[in-house]
Amino acid sequence: MKCKWLIVFGFLGAILLGAVLFMLPISSPTHTWMRPGDALFTACSAVCITGLTVVDVGRDLSCFGQAVLLCLVQLGCAGIMTCATFFLVVVGRRISLASEFTLMNAYGVSGVRGFRSLVVWVVAAMFVIEVLGTLLLWFQFTLDQPIQAALLNGRAWYRAYFFAVMAFCNAGFSLDPGSIAGFQNQPFVIVTMGVLVILGGVGFLVIYNLCTVKFWRRNLMKRGRLTLHARVVLQWTFLFSLLMFVLFYLLEWKGALTDYAPSSRPAIAFFQALTPRTCGFTVVPVEDLHPAMRFLSEVMMFIGAAPGGAGGGIKITTFAVFLTTLLAICRGNRDTVMFRRAVPEAVVREAIVIVIVFGALVTCAMTVLLVSEEGLSFEYLLFETVSAVSTTGLSCADTTVSLSAVGRAVIMVCMFCGRLGAIAIVMLIGGQDERITIRYAKEELVVG
Repeated sequence: MKCKWLIVFGFLGAILLGAVLFMLPISSPTHTWMRPGDALFTACSAVCITGLTVVDVGRDLSCFGQAVLLCLVQLGCAGIMTCATFFLVVVGRRISLASEFTLMNAYGVSGVRGFRSLVVWVVAAMFVIEVLGTLLLWFQFTLDQPIQAALLNGRAWYRAYFFAVMAFCNAGFSLDPGSIAGFQNQPFVIVTMGVLVILGGVGFLVIYNLCTVKFWRRNLMKRGRLTLHARVVLQWTFLFSLLMFVLFYLLEWKGALTDYAPSSRPAIAFFQALTPRTCGFTVVPVEDLHPAMRFLSEVMMFIGAAPGGAGGGIKITTFAVFLTTLLAICRGNRDTVMFRRAVPEAVVREAIVIVIVFGALVTCAMTVLLVSEEGLSFEYLLFETVSAVSTTGLSCADTTVSLSAVGRAVIMVCMFCGRLGAIAIVMLIGGQDERITIRYAKEELVVG
């Protein structure tokens, strides 16, 4: 069996296993069986780290059910192949060359020294960041308690760990109704979760690159350098975050932000500027936002996070290459140049294919939903579709719960395809084994 199929069956197996576990009475606080459709949708959303849900996580799932949810989210964040390789490394097994190529493609690299060490580092980094996030959130949750009582407060520890994992993995599942609206008067909590969202969204390769570059050394050979990938991700992440922050303030200052305390507004605007590209958490309900802000959120969701990160979408590097290529064509330049480096033609073609495939997926899904969900708003359905394809997890009002069986099936397919990535879908459909060696005669064609 080809290695690319292992990823598909790995995700499908995790989803089916999670659905079975969610159905068990032990996963419900009332010890009742969960409906198969609800269990399957929840498992799919968890493995695809989307955050769309048809159940109330805090009310409808027991401690066991929430533990299953956490495990599925962690598995989806690190990736089935990465987790499998990590356990092989731990027990001393050799990694096959096919698996190594698959992992390198997943993390967007063509070669890394000591790839076994990188895989271990990825899982270790995820654990360390989540632990640090848990400590910071626990400190804020128990700020008004004596230190002895705070240390023994198991509920505070659990809530801090749950929200730290969901923020870093960009999953967006919440223990409280209304996402994280309950933290609106706790700016420190919102900022901490925002930083975790950023770290999960930029990807492990960027974090690895930042940790291995010795910025204080003058010798360029010993200092190392930021790769083109890291520079593009950091630059565009900063630009998009700043743009959304400013636009959110301008559009919502006399709108959605009027209901919040002035001291909390900067933190809320900061978080709301980040969440559309990667995470399904929200302080301000999506349906309360200005229509222009909802549209911009859809654009940001479609673009998504960075390759190798927890977010979805077409990826921020794909958008950067696509936009830079368009500008190069308009200027009559032959190469796509970024930071004085020419982007390989194969990468440019991949970026174009990804944009087209994701656009086609949204179009097909919307067509089916408009037929099956006649009672729902076009705007809300489009928002739900883009959110599912980009595995963001944001939703307008109760759109997810209101979907029919056909609608939920469409959203699950969107989440699954969005998690696999457009290039993986293209490879599965078309393959890359056959090469056309025949060159045909050229003839002019009028376009435009």
